[in-house]
Amino acid sequence: MRRKSVPGIVALLAVVVVLIGCVPAAFAFCGFYVAKADTKLYNQASQVVIARDRDRTILTMANDYQGDVKDFALVVPVPVVLKEDQVHVGNPKIIERLDAFSAPRLVEYFDPDPCVLAYPAPPRSPLPTRAGAARRAIAKKEDALGVTIESRFTVGEYDILILSAKESNGLETWLRRNGYKIPRGAHQLLRPYIRQKMKFFVAKVNLGEFEKSQAQFLRPLMMAYESPKFMLPIRLGMVNGTGEQDLIVYILSPTGQAEVTNYRTVKIPANEEIPVFVKNEFGDVYKALFQHAHKQSGRKAVFLEHAWDMSWCDPCAANPLTPEELRQAGVFWLDSSRQPGAPNRRIVPQPVSNVFITRLHVRYSRDKFPADLMFQSTTNRQNFQGRYILRHAFKGAANCPAAREYQQALKQRQEREVQTLARLTGWNINDIRKKARVSQPQSQEVWWRSVWPELKK
Repeated sequence: MRRKSVPGIVALLAVVVVLIGCVPAAFAFCGFYVAKADTKLYNQASQVVIARDRDRTILTMANDYQGDVKDFALVVPVPVVLKEDQVHVGNPKIIERLDAFSAPRLVEYFDPDPCVLAYPAPPRSPLPTRAGAARRAIAKKEDALGVTIESRFTVGEYDILILSAKESNGLETWLRRNGYKIPRGAHQLLRPYIRQKMKFFVAKVNLGEFEKSQAQFLRPLMMAYESPKFMLPIRLGMVNGTGEQDLIVYILSPTGQAEVTNYRTVKIPANEEIPVFVKNEFGDVYKALFQHAHKQSGRKAVFLEHAWDMSWCDPCAANPLTPEELRQAGVFWLDSSRQPGAPNRRIVPQPVSNVFITRLHVRYSRDKFPADLMFQSTTNRQNFQGRYILRHAFKGAANCPAAREYQQALKQRQEREVQTLARLTGWNINDIRKKARVSQPQSQEVWWRSVWPELKK
């Protein structure tokens, strides 16, 4: 969230190559990591971090606000009245770290010499306040609208109010009278939260504090609370939205994967072999892949892009977060004395074994996502990542019977890769063949057509 935001989509194709040893034929979670598809791919994407253990939650919000900071206002339904020490200004770099660690990734393998019958596996490498009279007058107006200020304080560059309201029209009117630029008709979306007796966390930029901070970005806001409700309100965000919006949710848990209970949670199509030209176009490819999966789901599913224990990674798109970084992300249950058993894997200097990250990606609109996201924690610690595989052909000289067999199998494999990319993205298969420099398969003559020549027409 910048002082002056510049719109645009940046496809990050970081050529950071890290060698993780494995036997190429095994095709486990290993290979050369070459690129990732992080949130910079999306022009409008909100990011939320939820660190939750039992009924305790620390929620971090980093919206992609565009415009003058004086117009910024954030209204979030919360289950309880928050006190000043329950609200904190977060470090935006921590969200960047979570994004980098969990982003869908591209890995590559290199075919060995087909004439060499046996070869050793590559060695494993370690991876690296106001006047009283004025205030009383304001209070009378607020009371007439059914709005009560439950709490008021400043945290960092934000002025925070915790409001309760008796009816949605009154709350919308109150917000307008007090300088919050919210769209017309917001009361329709506020009404369900008032019926649930939820409170409203309202944030506005304190321009004086923002100037003193000399910050170039509005920092994330964090809030800690206890509630049995494990949910994320997304409906209010649809008031400002034009069309579909992207939301990335990072859920940190001591138990295992988190999933959405009121919408389908599905895994993003992954672990597929695709043509090697994708190495230079992975950002565009993944955007098309996600949009195609989103469309095929009826635009109603939440996609799992990553689920992994924070103590290690394979292949690594970024280092696992350190205990201190996890604390800054809101993790409050750390037990660094427990050592995970993950031999021959990349381990952080002070590994933690009781933080599991789930990355969920939802592209939502008002008609397809009429309800807020409801979550549940599970004990499922099965690893998953959006991972896509490039296999480079052997380029050296090879003269042996096995080499001829390899070349024949290579043509078939490259055609399968083309077909896979067409299936994943919905792109025209002949356009993909041109980019991949793969010839269209020759149709085989069917033996009975010599008897019924009209079939050739």
